[in-house]
Amino acid sequence: MSGERPFLHKLADGLQEFYVAPYRRTFARARRDEDDLFMLLVFSEALGVPNPAAWYTLELMPELYERFHDWHRRMGMEHSPLDHIGCC
Repeated sequence: MSGERPFLHKLADGLQEFYVAPYRRTFARARRDEDDLFMLLVFSEALGVPNPAAWYTLELMPELYERFHDWHRRMGMEHSPLDHIGCC
Protein backbone atom coordinates (compact mmCIF):
# COMPACT_ATOMS: atom_id res chain seq x y z
CA MET A 1 0.00 0.00 0.00
CA SER A 2 3.00 2.30 0.05
CA GLY A 3 2.69 3.18 -3.66
CA GLU A 4 -1.10 3.57 -3.79
CA ARG A 5 -2.96 6.79 -3.21
CA PRO A 6 -5.55 6.86 -0.46
CA PHE A 7 -9.16 6.31 -1.42
CA LEU A 8 -10.20 9.85 -0.51
CA HIS A 9 -7.62 11.36 -2.88
CA LYS A 10 -8.90 9.17 -5.71
CA LEU A 11 -12.48 10.10 -4.88
CA ALA A 12 -11.60 13.81 -4.79
CA ASP A 13 -9.88 13.55 -8.19
CA GLY A 14 -12.89 11.76 -9.65
CA LEU A 15 -15.33 14.35 -8.30
CA GLN A 16 -13.12 17.17 -9.57
CA GLU A 17 -13.16 15.63 -13.05
CA PHE A 18 -16.92 15.06 -12.88
CA TYR A 19 -17.69 18.68 -12.04
CA VAL A 20 -15.03 20.38 -14.19
CA ALA A 21 -15.30 18.34 -17.40
CA PRO A 22 -18.52 19.95 -18.71
CA TYR A 23 -16.97 23.41 -18.41
CA ARG A 24 -13.48 22.68 -19.73
CA ARG A 25 -14.26 23.97 -23.23
CA THR A 26 -15.88 27.12 -21.82
CA PHE A 27 -12.86 27.82 -19.63
CA ALA A 28 -10.50 27.24 -22.57
CA ARG A 29 -12.50 29.64 -24.76
CA ALA A 30 -12.54 32.29 -22.02
CA ARG A 31 -8.78 31.96 -21.56
CA ARG A 32 -8.20 32.23 -25.32
CA ASP A 33 -10.36 35.37 -25.44
CA GLU A 34 -8.38 36.90 -22.57
CA ASP A 35 -5.10 36.02 -24.30
CA ASP A 36 -6.37 37.60 -27.54
CA LEU A 37 -7.25 40.81 -25.70
CA PHE A 38 -3.84 40.84 -24.03
CA MET A 39 -2.12 40.39 -27.41
CA LEU A 40 -4.16 43.28 -28.78
CA LEU A 41 -3.11 45.48 -25.87
CA VAL A 42 0.55 44.59 -26.26
CA PHE A 43 0.65 45.05 -30.05
CA SER A 44 -1.90 47.88 -30.28
CA GLU A 45 0.67 50.66 -30.62
CA ALA A 46 2.38 48.77 -33.46
CA LEU A 47 -1.01 48.26 -35.12
CA GLY A 48 -1.76 51.99 -34.99
CA VAL A 49 -4.14 52.00 -32.05
CA PRO A 50 -3.18 54.49 -29.33
CA ASN A 51 -2.24 52.72 -26.14
CA PRO A 52 -1.61 54.73 -22.99
CA ALA A 53 0.26 51.77 -21.47
CA ALA A 54 2.53 51.25 -24.50
CA TRP A 55 5.66 52.02 -22.50
CA TYR A 56 4.87 49.21 -20.06
CA THR A 57 3.82 46.66 -22.67
CA LEU A 58 6.79 47.31 -24.98
CA GLU A 59 9.05 44.94 -23.10
CA LEU A 60 6.50 42.12 -23.46
CA MET A 61 6.58 42.15 -27.27
CA PRO A 62 9.65 39.89 -27.69
CA GLU A 63 8.05 37.30 -25.42
CA LEU A 64 4.88 37.23 -27.55
CA TYR A 65 6.43 37.20 -31.04
CA GLU A 66 6.24 33.42 -31.35
CA ARG A 67 2.47 33.47 -30.63
CA PHE A 68 1.82 36.45 -32.92
CA HIS A 69 1.27 34.37 -36.08
CA ASP A 70 -1.45 32.24 -34.50
CA TRP A 71 -3.08 35.35 -33.08
CA HIS A 72 -3.28 37.35 -36.29
CA ARG A 73 -4.60 34.31 -38.19
CA ARG A 74 -7.27 33.80 -35.51
CA MET A 75 -8.21 37.48 -35.81
CA GLY A 76 -8.82 37.02 -39.54
CA MET A 77 -5.68 38.67 -40.92
CA GLU A 78 -4.16 36.66 -43.76
CA HIS A 79 -0.70 38.22 -43.43
CA SER A 80 1.11 39.92 -40.60
CA PRO A 81 -0.09 43.51 -40.29
CA LEU A 82 3.28 44.55 -38.93
CA ASP A 83 6.19 45.20 -41.24
CA HIS A 84 8.87 44.29 -38.71
CA ILE A 85 7.33 40.89 -37.89
CA GLY A 86 7.65 38.63 -40.91
CA CYS A 87 5.92 35.51 -39.71
CA CYS A 88 4.03 34.61 -42.89
